[in-house]
Amino acid sequence: MKITKNSPELLLLLVAAGTSISFAIWHNLLNNFAIERAAFTGVEIGILQSLREIPGFLAFTIIFILMFIREQKMAYVSLVMLGLGTLLTGFFPSAIGFYLTTVLMSMGFHYLETIQNSLSLQWVSKKEAPEFLGKVIAAKAAASIVAFGLVWILFEYLQIDYQWIYVLGGGVSILIALYAWSSFETFPEKVQQSKNLIFRKRYWLYYALQFLGGARRQIFIVFAGFLMVEKFGFSVGEISLLFLVNASFNIFLAPRIGKLIGVIGERKALIIEYIGLIAVFISYALVENSNIAVALYIIDHLFFAMAIAQKTYFQKIANPAHIASTAGVSFTINHIAAVIIPVIFGALWITSPSLVFYIGAVLAGISLLLAFNVPSHPEQGNETVYGRYPVPAIDT
Repeated sequence: MKITKNSPELLLLLVAAGTSISFAIWHNLLNNFAIERAAFTGVEIGILQSLREIPGFLAFTIIFILMFIREQKMAYVSLVMLGLGTLLTGFFPSAIGFYLTTVLMSMGFHYLETIQNSLSLQWVSKKEAPEFLGKVIAAKAAASIVAFGLVWILFEYLQIDYQWIYVLGGGVSILIALYAWSSFETFPEKVQQSKNLIFRKRYWLYYALQFLGGARRQIFIVFAGFLMVEKFGFSVGEISLLFLVNASFNIFLAPRIGKLIGVIGERKALIIEYIGLIAVFISYALVENSNIAVALYIIDHLFFAMAIAQKTYFQKIANPAHIASTAGVSFTINHIAAVIIPVIFGALWITSPSLVFYIGAVLAGISLLLAFNVPSHPEQGNETVYGRYPVPAIDT
């Protein structure tokens, strides 16, 4: 698909890049900053990650905010919040300070992710959505490469302090938000979005996949990276290089994965993803070699692109007027486990890191069973193979 100047697709890609600049730097420095400056153990990192996910759990509240502000403008506000939270992080190198700046950063990030998902499914056609969502991942990856490269150079060669690297990342995102706000027109809604919370029985499979996906994602985000620093002693520079390699693969592969999903369908894509994740999590539990751990981390990250299939599956089965509201509800469902898992698993990590990853394999196994219930050709009225609910005549 062709991206034209001043188009809604270009705006989505620009905002995606702005999101990734701040979050990539925040995430890149997270474990080293937590251990070296805030003296965190697995317990504190678990608490921080749970706090980070609370705004995601409350993502459904976006529907109330959208009663007063358009989605497009709220995207700009959210990007400023994300940038500001990142910018301030280095100035508060204590547990409480790190917790507070993380919550601010996370509020911007999760509202923005919710809105991005909603606008992408509203503005892009069903046919083009898989490929475009792959391009969104590629745009985030490209921005991440810039961020990781800067961290590596500034930290390893110029010995710039954490504080100023956080300022750089957050400041760039704020500038991108202000530029987008002033440069792009307000695009019309193709379908008037419901301003009520939407929860439908016929979307149950999508909700279940979202819930399990949130649980698995936390194990990867929180503990796979922590494994690299704690068990294998990776430095800031080495973590930056690892993230750089991940992002490089995504630039090349994510759009192609999106195209592949458009060809083979959501059912097959999800089955492939979950089989791969079972193998990866079991391997995490057993790994003793840092090079193998790096390979697993890269493979694990590539499977994230396959999650495009969940979004396009919902786009095909949903009433178009439900997309904005359900984006908030599904984000909340995705984060139910995310709020709990980091704290519980953080305590479990102290006694048995391997068990954390074995549980991840079990969750991927349950997701695999559910994936077999996704129809080959999902649409309204054909949401699942088993356990269908009829579409009401008036579905508002």
